Amino acid sequence: MARVIHVFRQPDRFIAGTVGQPGDRTFYLQASENARTVSVALEKQQVSVLAERIGSLLDEINRRFGADVPETVTDGEVDTDPLDVPVEEEFRVGTMGLGWDAESRAVVIELLAVTETEVDEAVVLDDTEEGPDAVRVFLTPSEARAFAERADRVVNAGRKPCPLCGEPLDPAGHVCPRQNGYRRTDEDGPAAAADDV
Repeated sequence: MARVIHVFRQPDRFIAGTVGQPGDRTFYLQASENARTVSVALEKQQVSVLAERIGSLLDEINRRFGADVPETVTDGEVDTDPLDVPVEEEFRVGTMGLGWDAESRAVVIELLAVTETEVDEAVVLDDTEEGPDAVRVFLTPSEARAFAERADRVVNAGRKPCPLCGEPLDPAGHVCPRQNGYRRTDEDGPAAAADDV
């Protein structure tokens, strides 16, 4: 079957979002242009890495090419609307590609479907017939910065971290390795200081 590449050269939206409650969220990237919307599922860590790498790429583009790259974005520039529904997963992301198209002066993000075999790097950001299905999105530097800002917010909107071990806290409680697995409840009162143990 021929490879399908969904290309969004001037997307109306490209956002990270989630479905579900903190601790049980599914992460999506969603691209929309005109009446077409494509959603792909991925891991929280992939969203975080993509946002970080976009920030690094924008800094490099500014340094090497002198492109007009905003260092920050205002709240008004960040799309805070939820994902468009229904969210229909096109595929789960395995490999991600990131680049700069000097001709169109755009950041190019490519998301490739998970495959059972290792992905040849030659198919990333390429139109070859062979390879996994993909979503390719072109963003202006300011759109890319706004995407990265929203992605960071989505990643950090989950469960609060434990102040002792940094692991996510569950609403039902938390087995903290720093307290030898002791699960504190509201009835226990303030936690004992480390010196008291």
